[in-house]
Amino acid sequence: MSRKLNWAVIGCGAISKSHCDAIMVAEETELYAVCDIIEEKAKAKAEIYGVKNIYTDYKEMLKNPEIDVVSICTPSGMHGEMAVEVARAGKHVLVEKPMEITKAKIDKMIEELEATNVKVGCVFQRRTEAKFAKVKEAVESGKFGKLLLAEASMKMFRSQAYYDSGEWRGTWELDGGGCLMNQAVHMIDLFIWLTGKPKTVFAKCRTLARNIEVEDTVVASVEFENGAIGSLVGATSVTPAQAQKINLHFEKGSITVGDNGIEQWSLEGSDEGIPEVKEPTFGGVSSDPTKLPATSHVIMVKDLANAINNDTKPMITPREGRTAVDFILDIYESSKENKEIVY
Repeated sequence: MSRKLNWAVIGCGAISKSHCDAIMVAEETELYAVCDIIEEKAKAKAEIYGVKNIYTDYKEMLKNPEIDVVSICTPSGMHGEMAVEVARAGKHVLVEKPMEITKAKIDKMIEELEATNVKVGCVFQRRTEAKFAKVKEAVESGKFGKLLLAEASMKMFRSQAYYDSGEWRGTWELDGGGCLMNQAVHMIDLFIWLTGKPKTVFAKCRTLARNIEVEDTVVASVEFENGAIGSLVGATSVTPAQAQKINLHFEKGSITVGDNGIEQWSLEGSDEGIPEVKEPTFGGVSSDPTKLPATSHVIMVKDLANAINNDTKPMITPREGRTAVDFILDIYESSKENKEIVY
């Protein structure tokens, strides 16, 4: 077995817990260092996980030759610059969603990263959930026939206090957008993954409930390259929040899948019911494994570790990771210009 990879995490905010938990659980990796510009946050995170190496300057951290891989968990608008710095330092990279927040930044980020020899993975961990993988398998098998209609519903709630909890939240500069770019981006990634690439989009993005720069309520109409049409609704203004879901309607049946699992699986001429899916679980390596919930981030960490150790391609490369972000940016442009975006 290959040696354990020494993993560092930049940014000790909310999402860093998923990365730290996953790194601790995966047998291929060791949580070696944490970094945050707020020293107290870095120290608190280090104490929770028993990490000895604490930094407040990520560039200083990158000078440490013992570090193999770095997770980037900072505000979205900082991802690109940091990922490039990490790669130039010869460290492999796992970058949180969204990989960046403008097409120009993404273009530059991909160009710079591909000029290095490191492995780069992008986090869209919901693709690893067994229920979505099962639906993807069914769609690709063709047994449901041609896709006709697709709907994505992402009705969430975020309070004003949530946006006020960080200066970067709800800003164009660092959050890159609102309910779509920050929260719904996962389901949008799944939506495109299951339906195929969009051909046109026309959208209305509004800020209706919160005192923020960006959108909290969105409706969009989509036409796909395969001829299907569809819609998406995204919000952080819904009280109470509803389970996120995707409805897919084909020539020969329908599938509904989302936060509550596979809710519908109807195939014409077949008596097969909703398939049973079991999400993978992982054992812990800490002194108290029960405090390390198994998350799909574990699969992302293990996948990148495998790519590094066996010189394979990560599950979601930067070119794949940009698809959902590009689509969201097109939705923003459509709303701003009040016109249909045609690809």
